Amino acid sequence: MKIQERTGAGAGRSAVSAGPSVGDRLPTPPRERKPALAALAVLLILVGALGATMLVLRAGDRIEVVKITQDIPAGQAVTDSNTTSVMVAEDPGIDYVKWSQLDALKKLKAVTTIPGGAVAVGQMFGEGADVPEGKSLVGLSLKEGQYPAGLKSGATVAAYRVGGTSRSDSGDGETGGSGGSTGGGDAVIVEKAVVDYVKETKGDDLVSSTNLPVTLLVDDAQAAALTQAASNGEVALVLVTGN
Repeated sequence: MKIQERTGAGAGRSAVSAGPSVGDRLPTPPRERKPALAALAVLLILVGALGATMLVLRAGDRIEVVKITQDIPAGQAVTDSNTTSVMVAEDPGIDYVKWSQLDALKKLKAVTTIPGGAVAVGQMFGEGADVPEGKSLVGLSLKEGQYPAGLKSGATVAAYRVGGTSRSDSGDGETGGSGGSTGGGDAVIVEKAVVDYVKETKGDDLVSSTNLPVTLLVDDAQAAALTQAASNGEVALVLVTGN
């Protein structure tokens, strides 16, 4: 009787001391929910989708317009050789010249010098050059040595008569050595003129042809003398400092 009680007591102790089975897992704490981060993630996804949609819509609102590929002096017109077509985003606030309007554009003139690379807009063209009252545009074709290096549009220059061997306004028709006529020599034709246009040169553009096209804005009273000297190739330009 005592043996059975001891055996039963030992079995009870064994059952109590036995821990959890190998297959059981300890309970884990519940995950903390972060609704603010979830909402932010959803918002970022929506913003990205909206941005992509706007880009697609804007890409669809593009028009083909005229782009100027070479400098166009004031008073000159566009041609097939100095224009090309480009696609731009349509903007009601900009008066783009559409590529389909190129033939009509050829009948108009540049009101001011248009630089190459500019996209054509309606305000750049008119019936003629936009020359201020009392002024004239005079075109020159200058050889190397008759213009300063780095000459650019907007520069102020003085125009001199050079290289002439005779002058019709000489007193007795005699000429002096290398200085030209005794009646005037290398005289100033225009003290101050503004370069309205000059062809930009890159590298060896002028190797085969040394003539540089230049257009000057001068007073009407000086235009005749400058034009006459230019036709004889007797004009040289000098940069004038200051305004």
